[in-house]
Formats: sequence, C-alpha cells, structure tokens
Amino acid sequence: MHTADWIVLSTYLVATVAIGVVLGNKVKSTADLFAAGGTSPWWASGLSAFMTMFSANTFVVWGGMAYHYGLVAIMVNLCYGVAALLAGYTVAGKWKKLGIRTPAEFVELRFGKGALHFYTWSMMVYRMVGAAGALYAISILMVAVTRGEDSGTVVQGMPPELVTAILIFGAVVVVYTMIGGLWAVLMTDVIQFIVLNLAVIFVIPLILMDLGGMTQISERIPEGFLALTAGSKFTWFFLAGWVAIHYFMIGAEFAFVQRYICVPTPRDARRSTVLFGALYLFSPFLWLLPPLLWRLQSPIPDGASDEMIRMLKEQAYIESCKNVLPIGMVGLMMAAMFSATASTISGQLNVFSSVLTQDIYRPMRKALTDSHLLAAGRWFTLMLGAVIAGVALCIPWLGGAEKVIISITEMMVVPLLAPILLGLLSRRVNVAALWTTAGICIPLGLALHFGWLTPDVSSGLGKWLKDQSMTIVGVVLPLLILFVFHIRSRGVDRHWKNIEQLREREQEAVESRTEVKADHSPTRIVAWSMVALGVGMACLIPINPGDQIIILIFALVLAAIGGLMFLAIRKSSHR
Repeated sequence: MHTADWIVLSTYLVATVAIGVVLGNKVKSTADLFAAGGTSPWWASGLSAFMTMFSANTFVVWGGMAYHYGLVAIMVNLCYGVAALLAGYTVAGKWKKLGIRTPAEFVELRFGKGALHFYTWSMMVYRMVGAAGALYAISILMVAVTRGEDSGTVVQGMPPELVTAILIFGAVVVVYTMIGGLWAVLMTDVIQFIVLNLAVIFVIPLILMDLGGMTQISERIPEGFLALTAGSKFTWFFLAGWVAIHYFMIGAEFAFVQRYICVPTPRDARRSTVLFGALYLFSPFLWLLPPLLWRLQSPIPDGASDEMIRMLKEQAYIESCKNVLPIGMVGLMMAAMFSATASTISGQLNVFSSVLTQDIYRPMRKALTDSHLLAAGRWFTLMLGAVIAGVALCIPWLGGAEKVIISITEMMVVPLLAPILLGLLSRRVNVAALWTTAGICIPLGLALHFGWLTPDVSSGLGKWLKDQSMTIVGVVLPLLILFVFHIRSRGVDRHWKNIEQLREREQEAVESRTEVKADHSPTRIVAWSMVALGVGMACLIPINPGDQIIILIFALVLAAIGGLMFLAIRKSSHR
C-alpha cells in the first residue's frame, strides 16, 4: 500500500478507539455497558444489527463465493433480508415487552439454570469461532493487500505478518468495546455502515470502467455464472433452509436480542429489525459485485488446485478493489472491511461479557456493587477477546474461513436457537424439547461434518442426501422434533408463569414511568466523524491528479451526511 493508505487506515483505527473512550463517559453502570441504558435510537439499533451480520467474512466467504459461483452468492445473502423481516414482524417487539436485562435471563426463567449454562457455553463456542473467523478474514485481506502482486501465491499458513495483523486488529476491537460498552458498539457500527457502503459504491463504477463497458462484460461471463443456484449444494432447498436458519438466528441469538432490548419501545424494536431486513434486500447487489466482476478480470486458471482456488477466492474482493482504487482509497477500503469485522466481534464480545457478568458471575458472589460488576464486565471482555484471537490463529488448520463459517452455522443455529424462539412464542414448549433437539441434532451434525457418518451416494437420492445432509440435520430435523414435542405437550409448561410475571411487571413499569426517549448525544459524535472523514478524503485530492473529481464527490457526500445528521438531531430536539 501507498504511504497515504497506511495513514488513512491508521487514523481510522485510532479514531475508532477514541470514539470508544469518549463514549466510555456515558458508561456509569452495567445497564449502560450492556444495554445502552435502553435509550438507543431505533435506527442505530437496526444499522448495528445489519453490521453485526456483516464482517470480513462477507468479503472472504461470500465474496469468494461470488468469485467462484457468481450470482448465487447474492441469492444466499438476500436470505438474510427475508429472515430479518420475518423476525421483525413476529418476535422483535415481544423481546422488548419482557423487560429483561440480558437474553440469558429469559433462558433461565423459561427453561431453568441448567439450560442457561448450556446455552451460554454452547452459544459462546459457536459465536467465538465465528468472530475468530471474521478476525482471520480481515487479517488475510490485510496481508494480501500489503504483499504486492504475488500475494495470491504467498499468503499460506500463518506467516508472521498475519499473526501481527490478527493481534493488532483484535486489540483495537477489544479496547473500544471494553471502555465504551454497547454505546461504542452501536455508534461505531453506524459509522462503519456509512463508510463501508459508500466505499463499495465508490469502487463499482471504477471496476466497470476498467472492464470496458457492458459489452466486454457480457462476453467474459463464465457459463452458469448468472444462475440463481449452483451445483448440488447451493440449491433452492439450501436457500429455504438458509432463510430458516437466519430467522431463528436473528429472532433469538443473543447479540440480536440485545439490540431489541436496548431501544425505548417494542415499536422501536420492530422498526429497527425491519430496517435491517430492508437493507439486506438490496445491499448484496452492491457489495458482492466487485468480486463477481473480478472473476471476469482474473479467471480461475485451468487445472488450479483446491488450495489455489481457496486462496483466489479469499483474496478476490481486495484484489478487485486494489486494481482500480486511487492512492489513499485502498486504505479506506481496508478501514471499511475492518469496520465490518469490528462490528461482528464487538457485538459478540459485549453480549457474552454481559451474560458472564450478569448471569454467571453475579449469582456466584454476594453483595456486589454495580461498579464491581462493571469492572468484571470489562475483564470478561478482555478475556473473550484473547480467546477470539487465539482461535483466529488456528483457522488455516480448520479448513479455511468458508468451510468453518458455513459448516458451523448449518450445524448449530437451529438446534440451539429454535427452542428459545418457540419458548418465547409457545407456552407448551418445555425443557425436554430443548435437550432432545440439541442432544440429537448437534452430535449428528458433528458426525456428518467430520465424516464419521457418510450417506450412501450410489443412488441419486443418496447423493442428494449427502449434499443436503447438513441442511436436513441442522434445519429440518430440529423443527420436526420441536413440532412433535409441541403437539404432544399437554397444558402449560411450569416455567411459563415466570414469563407471564415478567411481562406483567414490565407492563406495570411502563405505565408508571415517564416516557423513555432515545439519547441522541452519541449521534453528534457520528455526525462529527462523517465531517472529519469528508475533510480527510479531501486531503487525498492533491496526490491523485487523475481521480480528483471522484474523490471530491466522495468527500462532499461524507460531509453532507454529517450535516444531515446534525439537522436531524436539531429537528428531533425541538419536538
């Protein structure tokens, strides 16, 4: 990278930590650290949820899929939008009505302390591996962009610079999350959303011009590249299962539930989730276009080995951007990719440090002050950050980012989260359904993943079962088990009275207290950040004589967004 790119990236990282430090002044209690005091604006919660789903895995895993398979990668990501809209209209508001401090509190009240520990540790393993995959992904992109033209052949294993990148990026996320809590997570997510999407919009016309127009593009499209499905794995059955998986993830996974309870009202929770879903119904067309077009510029060589294809896929996104971006903008694109990754990691750090502090550590000790719990929450954040970095260092030996992320998602999400969501909606679901679903489906998923159980592929049905086995075991089977438990249950589960009492107390509290309004003071930090970014981009104009106009437009757009946010804050304060 050029010196200007390093300056842009370094400044962005320092500024991210500074925002966390400034917002740390708002963190006076565990309620502030883990739930933003229940006063987050709904749009900030929605954008944060969007960015929680978004990470460098998006660029490495789904960008790699776009490079390899084409349009099917966009179809897979559109499933997130459908799932989020369904979750918004069915369950988001219900979570807010409970008045819970943490999602784990609901699990304990609904299913008992044993279920709390099972979910805490199993979900923590699942999400820590996912966050580690994201940290590895942004680090592999960082190494690829700094090693020059031969990066596709040298970023193998775990070279020293990859270790350094993992440790530095991980430390930045841990510091701002530990100090600023959920406020820092939410507000940096908003900044990250704006920077990321503007950077992608900026790079697309440059790639199209580099390709020579639509005529040149149409002549280079590989066969089957525009198909909506691909091969025997990414079928319509897989896509339906992917919607189901992410409905339960968005509807019940701790990081998303946390965003439903940090806003003032149930209506705000619904609005935030609908915003998240609506964004995912069109944004994949934008941010998956660069690696898709890179396949036309840099095709997969004939006879390429599986390892070479994996490396080409993992680095396709950054190579497509590096090929066309002016000086300084590669640093901004890396900052945007780091932003997406930081969002995923910081969200998981905050939610699981919350669970460990409030639901595991607090009951073990007596007469704890809130300041003591606040310190414990920050130490848990630091500890979990170290675990994520450690797992990230092992990703190459686990089969690469794509294999790890897709496999663990298919295997664990529905068996773990479907019982929680049905426990919110149905008074008949009991703890036996939870243990049976997880006890059958997760071991079967592990057996399939590691090859201990292999379907017979001698027939067409056998081959289909092999290709779709993870979707069957990870989606269809747990839903069938829960359905059987639901229809066979008689009466109301004994734990349901806890949920009814919780709702009644929250309703009484809502009626007795004054209206809770969203706190817009952190939004001013975001607005000033946009103005500062615009000024910073304008400083790149003198060193890019051939791209001055497009950089000026980008700088003006950033500054204009900051100005519009100031106007919105002023308008809101006069209501």
